[in-house]
Amino acid sequence: MTDIPTDTQPEIPTRAGFVALIGEPNAGKSTLLNRMVGARVSIVTHKVQTTRARIRGIAMHGPAQVVFVDTPGIFRPRRRLDRSMVAAAWGGAADADIIVLLIEAHRGLTPGVQEILDNLREKSSGRPVALAINKIDRVKAETLLALSQRMNEAFPFERTFMISAERGHGTGDLMDWLAQTLPEGPWLYPEDQIADLPMRMIAAEITREKLTLRLHEEIPYQLTVETEHWQERDDGSARIDQVIYVSRPGHKGIVLGKGGETIKGVSRAAREEIAEFMGRPVHLFLRVALRENWLDEAERFREMGLDFRDGDG
Repeated sequence: MTDIPTDTQPEIPTRAGFVALIGEPNAGKSTLLNRMVGARVSIVTHKVQTTRARIRGIAMHGPAQVVFVDTPGIFRPRRRLDRSMVAAAWGGAADADIIVLLIEAHRGLTPGVQEILDNLREKSSGRPVALAINKIDRVKAETLLALSQRMNEAFPFERTFMISAERGHGTGDLMDWLAQTLPEGPWLYPEDQIADLPMRMIAAEITREKLTLRLHEEIPYQLTVETEHWQERDDGSARIDQVIYVSRPGHKGIVLGKGGETIKGVSRAAREEIAEFMGRPVHLFLRVALRENWLDEAERFREMGLDFRDGDG
């Protein structure tokens, strides 16, 4: 008679929690989020201040579920929308289990980064804070080492990582540390979920990204995109109707473009990416509407995932 072994391998405890990515505009937070999650869940453009809401991307790493919060860039606010965005960024940090500060290697310890460090002393509240020096391919090794030393003299970071969010260098080490540092506990989301934003908002963000890439100067910051209607069709496809709100009469023609070429190009690019994200066909219909005071409307802020009251001066 064969003995049945009674000893079994101990079960590895699961871990889960929130990681806030903070930094100046254009530091690479959205690029890092998308790299970690393995999908486009946050808007990425060459323009600064494009992430408006706190966008959560969910990554599985062994027994750990890492929920990234991609916050708007922290900068000196001038308008109500700016103030709401900065408040959302610090709110994301306050709600997180771990905070990761991203800085650009070639810019170093700027006055904006120093201001973030000053606020972190009060707002990190004992949470682990890591430093991620991004875009390391732009500077020499000795410059990186000097910057790392200077940053760690300015703030007691738990760990420092040298990364390239765009190329993926060093991001694996960062993910390993995050997964090991998060608190033990059950997963917060289903294993196959990669974002906790409603699909309506993700679709609107994708369209806004395409507009930002096509347009220039201040126009991208004077428009917003909302998903008006979402219809699931019997053939498995989805019909999505979106409205692009602009704040000035002259912007409507710019968004449409000569002969409607700009809006057609935006619609085509957005439809393809939304369909790829959803894994099924999409029929996207865009219209442009003038709404001169949308930057002062609470409903527009709610659609962007921001608190209108945070914009009070």
